[in-house]
Amino acid sequence: MKKFLAILLVLVMVFSLAACGQDKGGDAKEDSTYKVGMVCIGDDNAAYDRNFYMACDAAKKQLADKGINIEWIYTYNHPEGDEVAVDNEDLAGKGCIAVFNNSYGQEPAMLTVAPNYPDTVFIGMTNEGSGKDELENTVNAFPSIYEGRYLAGVAAGLKLQEMIDKKEIKKDEAVIGYVGAYTFAEVISGYTSFFLGARSVCPSVTMKVEFIGSWGDPTMEANTAQDLIDRGAVLISQHSDSTTPATTAQSAGVFHVGYNIDMSDVAPEASLVSSRIDWTNYMVYVIETIVNGGKVDQDYFRHGLATGDVTLTDLNSKIAAEGTAEKLEEVKKQMADGSLNVFDTSKFTVDGKEVKNAFALDTDGDFTPDSEEAIFDGCFHESYFQSAPYFGLRIDGIELLNEKY
Repeated sequence: MKKFLAILLVLVMVFSLAACGQDKGGDAKEDSTYKVGMVCIGDDNAAYDRNFYMACDAAKKQLADKGINIEWIYTYNHPEGDEVAVDNEDLAGKGCIAVFNNSYGQEPAMLTVAPNYPDTVFIGMTNEGSGKDELENTVNAFPSIYEGRYLAGVAAGLKLQEMIDKKEIKKDEAVIGYVGAYTFAEVISGYTSFFLGARSVCPSVTMKVEFIGSWGDPTMEANTAQDLIDRGAVLISQHSDSTTPATTAQSAGVFHVGYNIDMSDVAPEASLVSSRIDWTNYMVYVIETIVNGGKVDQDYFRHGLATGDVTLTDLNSKIAAEGTAEKLEEVKKQMADGSLNVFDTSKFTVDGKEVKNAFALDTDGDFTPDSEEAIFDGCFHESYFQSAPYFGLRIDGIELLNEKY
């Protein structure tokens, strides 16, 4: 009898421990592995996609600490069209609880597949349609990268001002060359915020922007960076997906500020810092919400430096201007307490005039919340009404060398 009771007690303890294991991570089961898909515009060779892979790895670890085990399944090199639709269908068919589409241009194809897989959440990153449609399983996300761009611009401006102070260049030679992808609001918002950050500490700075008509083309990016240098740029920045603007800048003996990843490893004598979106928080939020039976927010916006969704890579202190790290911390605090607004309308003009009353403008009509007035309280409120950028103003001090869509 005692032996029977002892066995019964052991069995009770085993079942109790099993029940505790199932409680870990809300509704998540400890012995379950959830499949999560990612449709990538590029592959390991693109800095843009590598930034996502870093976030995927970090999210997987954080979720595991919460008792939620995931397996990432990737597709590569499909920017838009039928191939993206096939990718989404394949990933949903494999049982993925969520499918992340990591670039602008993929969303239209994604939306053709989503209605057929109501139990899978489809995420359009850096888009807007999924935040406004009537489907329950499609969502949008885009953290406020313009804050990081402004901060990186401050680092660039400090370097230019140091060069002026050391008489290495004249005031009117403080020229930034910017490799842009397309003339979309996302790119306009990015290069404008970068320029405003630079001008806040180097008043004489000007910028030349040249568009390549592609999110990423290493050869074209390099050639465009060189053309900008030939036109007088002493610092290069970019909204493009490869590291060739950085390596071109180093070869030409000028400085550089990057995007998505730290580029100082390939251009240690040129690249000062990079701004990047850290997608980790969002990935953890989406996956944990789904696993625990919750509903993912339709649009993920107003997340930036303060929430850790936007950040800078480590400052290249060997070449950065003296006092840059301290200044960046000061500016971050000003952003956090609201004393500094990136698109303060008193800090820029359009055709020589201050913009006081204008609806969100966008030359292509994409990403524009037409019913909302974007300028109030003395500043343009970017990514305030939706996650996708809608700043489309062409401000003075920035010269567009071409118009390529």
